[in-house]
Amino acid sequence: MPNALISSILDNDFYKITMQQGVIRLFPGAKARYKFINRGKHIFPEGFSAALRKAVNEMALLKLSKEEKQFLAVTCPYLDPVYLDFLEGYRFNPEEVHIEQEGDQLSVHIEGLWYRTILWEVPLMSLICELFYAMNHSERISKEEIINKTREKIEKYRKLGITVAEFGTRRRYSYEVHRLVLQALSEYGAGSFIGTSNVHMAMLHQTKPIGTHAHEWFMFHAAYYGFKMANAMGLEHWVQVYRGDLGIALSDTYTTDVFFRQFDKMFSKLFDGVRHDSGDSLEFADKVIAHYEHMGINPRSKTIIFSDGLDYEKVERIAAYCRDRVGMSFGIGTNFTNDAGPKAMNIVIKMTEALPKDAEWTEVVKLSDEPGKHTGTEATINLAKVILNIP
Repeated sequence: MPNALISSILDNDFYKITMQQGVIRLFPGAKARYKFINRGKHIFPEGFSAALRKAVNEMALLKLSKEEKQFLAVTCPYLDPVYLDFLEGYRFNPEEVHIEQEGDQLSVHIEGLWYRTILWEVPLMSLICELFYAMNHSERISKEEIINKTREKIEKYRKLGITVAEFGTRRRYSYEVHRLVLQALSEYGAGSFIGTSNVHMAMLHQTKPIGTHAHEWFMFHAAYYGFKMANAMGLEHWVQVYRGDLGIALSDTYTTDVFFRQFDKMFSKLFDGVRHDSGDSLEFADKVIAHYEHMGINPRSKTIIFSDGLDYEKVERIAAYCRDRVGMSFGIGTNFTNDAGPKAMNIVIKMTEALPKDAEWTEVVKLSDEPGKHTGTEATINLAKVILNIP
């Protein structure tokens, strides 16, 4: 039987599923390496790596059920039958995940074919968070308090007249807390709550799975086509696979300014909008509005998905600034799924190298609009800045 921490192969963010289909179709021979980054300098207790290893090994038992396959076929018609058959036969391979612990420091690396390893990041982060709280005996608030707190949040968001999705899988306090949050959002969120990034939770609560692509999509394209072509080729290939579906573009893999240089009129018209994930949200809104106006497109016909460390105060400020100027929606993660008492963890897992078929291992970087969110070696970050004319 699957372990209690990850009980479904769909307990993952939807953009991993959508990217996996794209990788299988376009880059089936590509390989990838990922690395755990402990941004919050968390101290891991003795025996943590062994507990994580056990949980990772148990993930090999997960498989797509007939009911899950049917849910995807009906809810996500752009996932083709060949891909769904593949996912039905997919099994996690724990040998792709390398875990070590020296004292109180944890090291996690992932390596393998990209179409296989792409599914590890989110459940691994969920496991690290849940085990961290459990092994440190961190007490959380009660079930009733979690439901009431979530109810209060979504009711406040509804009064703002905005739509909200839940994006909190990777840094959730626990699976149980995540279920309680979705229970409350589904029960009390009518008129504001529109879905979740977690496919398993979407199925359980009969709501919409939400997501398109992540930074790694464009990071890989830089390894294959070079930094200057990464955004354009990444967008082109997304269109090639999804033909107008899943139309929210992530803009900050190599800074928003660089992105908009390549987000030409065709892409600007074809994509429904863009997602904000770093930097000043109000400055970003101004840049997006100015870009669409320059292209002769009404900004109110497009949508910005704001998803960068949001809480009510941030959302309220953004909504007031953008109202009647551009379409908007909000993806709220940690503030929903890890507002249970103990301090939320600050961790990420990022692609570090990519190996396009018949090429060589190439370092990849992310240059977000917030320098503290840059990932990659200093040398490659500096090289990318020179090539892309980033100060």
